[in-house]
Amino acid sequence: MSGPTPLLDFFRRGEAARDVRMLAAEGTLAPRAHEQLAILVLLLEDSDREIRLVADATLNRIPVEALKAFLARSDVPVDLREFFGDRGIFPAEIPAIEVDEPLIDTGGSEVEVADAEESRESVNQRVANMGFVERLKAAVKGTKEMRAILIRDPNKMISAAVLSSPKVTEQEAAGFSRMASLSEDVLRAIGHNRAWLKNYGVVLGLTRNPKTPLAISLSLMSRLQDADLAKLSVDRNVPEALRLAARKRVHSGGKD
Repeated sequence: MSGPTPLLDFFRRGEAARDVRMLAAEGTLAPRAHEQLAILVLLLEDSDREIRLVADATLNRIPVEALKAFLARSDVPVDLREFFGDRGIFPAEIPAIEVDEPLIDTGGSEVEVADAEESRESVNQRVANMGFVERLKAAVKGTKEMRAILIRDPNKMISAAVLSSPKVTEQEAAGFSRMASLSEDVLRAIGHNRAWLKNYGVVLGLTRNPKTPLAISLSLMSRLQDADLAKLSVDRNVPEALRLAARKRVHSGGKD
């Protein structure tokens, strides 16, 4: 997998309200394939019988061939393969390449359609007028402009939903990594996403962001290009420990 899944954590901790759990059970809340499948399986044990039944029905509607190809990926947990093996569904010979798209989406792109229909109203106004569930849907399915606003939402579940959106690109993640207005939790989640860390812009953004947890900044510092490392060594906006570590690395010629 690409790393921890922020939205899934809320479901695991029992912090998702019933209406949110139902959205996920129906397949309307459709994050990336890894996270969507893990949430649906988790909801099979929900305390609410209706949610359990809906989640099971949604799992049964996932195209079998797509599910088999997904299960063939090397980053799929063994327990997930065993779960579907018990249901008679086994990995295909050829694994799926694309895992960003959800395996099932019963809600479509309703947020973007609404945005086109209400073009006179600014995105900021639209988001400001949204209730929690609407913001949650917009975080996963909305436009790039909506995500740029919702990543700063004071409700942690909303910002987690943005990071779980299959629409977030590496360029967007790099933009998020530079935002000093984000919480440490959001920056930590970005820093734990192995797929995004392949993008140098994300690495650079996190390292230079004063809000990034120090442990992450220090671990990423070794991946900086010489010119960026030199700038970091004199950057008064970052924590002193990071600046000093960068300076030591510059003086040692890039060696620890």
